[in-house]
Amino acid sequence: MRQQGLGLIIIALMLGMLLAALDQTIVSTALPTIVSDLGGLEQLSWVVTGYLLASTVSTPLWGKLGDQYGRKRLFVAAIVIFLIGSALCGISQNMGELIGFRAVQGLGGGGLMVLAQAIVGDVVSVRERGKYQGFFGAVFAVSSIVGPLLGGLFVDHLSWHWVFYINLPLGAVALVVIVAVLPSDYTRTAHRIDYAGVVLLGGATSCLVLIATWGGTTYAWSSPVIVGLGVAAVALLAGWIFAERRAAEPVLPLGLFRRRAFTMSSIVGFVVGFGMFGALTYLPLYLQVVHGVSPTLSGVYLLPMMGGMLTMSIISGQIISKTGKYRFLPITGTAVAGIGMSLLSTMTERASLFTMGVYLLVLGIGLGMTMQVLVIVVQNAVDFKDLGVATSGATFFRSIGGSFGVATLGAVFTATLNEDLRRALSGASLPQGFDPARVQQDPTVIRRLPRELAADFLHVYADAIAAVFRVAAPIMFGAFLLSWFIPQSRLRETTRAADLGEGLGATSAERSSLAEVERGLVRLADADLRRGYYDRLGALAGLSGVPPQGVWVIARLGGEGWVRAEALAERAHVSRAQGRPYVDQLVEAGLVRRSEDGELLRLTAEGDQVAMRLVRCSREGLSRLVADWGDDPQLERLVDRIAPELLGADADRPR
Repeated sequence: MRQQGLGLIIIALMLGMLLAALDQTIVSTALPTIVSDLGGLEQLSWVVTGYLLASTVSTPLWGKLGDQYGRKRLFVAAIVIFLIGSALCGISQNMGELIGFRAVQGLGGGGLMVLAQAIVGDVVSVRERGKYQGFFGAVFAVSSIVGPLLGGLFVDHLSWHWVFYINLPLGAVALVVIVAVLPSDYTRTAHRIDYAGVVLLGGATSCLVLIATWGGTTYAWSSPVIVGLGVAAVALLAGWIFAERRAAEPVLPLGLFRRRAFTMSSIVGFVVGFGMFGALTYLPLYLQVVHGVSPTLSGVYLLPMMGGMLTMSIISGQIISKTGKYRFLPITGTAVAGIGMSLLSTMTERASLFTMGVYLLVLGIGLGMTMQVLVIVVQNAVDFKDLGVATSGATFFRSIGGSFGVATLGAVFTATLNEDLRRALSGASLPQGFDPARVQQDPTVIRRLPRELAADFLHVYADAIAAVFRVAAPIMFGAFLLSWFIPQSRLRETTRAADLGEGLGATSAERSSLAEVERGLVRLADADLRRGYYDRLGALAGLSGVPPQGVWVIARLGGEGWVRAEALAERAHVSRAQGRPYVDQLVEAGLVRRSEDGELLRLTAEGDQVAMRLVRCSREGLSRLVADWGDDPQLERLVDRIAPELLGADADRPR
């Protein structure tokens, strides 16, 4: 594939993933304005929950359907669904419509994220894949930082509708590029897709989230609606367990829960998602209603939390990579996050924004120390055959935790707000013609009330939001206690290759076990190529006296026949004059031959033997990196394929 076409494809894939990742967080700072326009404060949480649930539950289907029917056509379908959902969200006339259309948007968003990462493996060579994986990890990092800020900017300078409309031109560009440039993929992997497992698990989760949302607020706990949802959830979970025991490729194998590391990490991940999305959803409401800041500034004030998460995710990955130790990180992280939530629970309407920023930084540091590590713990604990589903399971529980967090804390917020409003109104002298219900439908009316009455309502809102953290803090400390049960074991080599995107992305991944190992192996190889790899490889192959630049030339000429010297220089990003001394040395050593006009290069018979030794040495090094997964023919074939590709040799050449 030509480099220009590849660049366009990568940009389109990153754009699609950016849109899907942004829509997890971009609405947070727009929610107060949306509520003031559409009403339905008690339904606010579902604007976030609808997207998270739909994207999380649909991810396994997108991944397997892409393998089976072709990723290009499925990616195009995901973009179209996402854009339709975005357009409908923008024209929503009430909260019910917006929530429903957010679910449509989430359905497409789940496909965008999982398929974009899979397509990279189809179009990018092994040598370059580690670099591009880093780019996609940066997409998640950027979206987590700028999402709330962009949401505020659109609300302040355009309208809340543009939070969704902005997806249309950007998504259309991605769609046109993918259709025009991305080649059709003809390889197919047959799957026995666990449709029953996906539907039953999604239905049970939705019932439980509805119970958390409505119980004790919209409906009494003993009401037929809540009881019926509880019965439905139990029946669906029982059906899911029955289906998983019989599924050829279960969406979440029940045997994973017999591993303590997986079970404890999943529970802790659930709570981490619970706290992260709960804070992101209700803090902008506190800032905009209680402190009267603009939507844009409310996004700015969230930066300490997001920055703390990003920074500590990077640092945690580096610590694990260098030391091989990981158990202390979730223990410390959940403790710090619990302290941050406890501090946030003390906020009143008189709390300074600087103080809140410090509290948010503490919370972000704690979450950042925990999020990425939990995926690594799970990957390190399971056998090779379960690696793919265990990784997706770990991120699945974090995503579902976000859905429960927003819904449960929304119920706490609504219940506390209603009770505090009832008390505040019981002895208050209200202006003639003022309807107290307007305060719940449109919080911005508080600013137009007389000062003393406005102060009472501001206290009510501040207390209701503090109650959110009064509930979340002990839950996070519960995760701290559970994190002590996460075992420490020797870290596998490919697991050391920390993936920032997997740590920050809320939507679960969906890759096979082999793809997971390849992902880590490629990242390790990419890092190795940047640290004197050809110098060490030449020594292993017995090329004494040949500089690393000469080893690189031999590796690139291996299996290629005649190669234009100019093309080789371009691949090395040097001029022909700069590369000539190294080629001259190889010619003198009898390893490389020039054409009569000096424009073409190829290996001699002796050079071919050296190139094959380089491939063998590369293969041996890669084999050591996957040895701790045990003997498996799939891993042997993976190493056989990657070793020559890393060196630029012909993968089909006999060795």
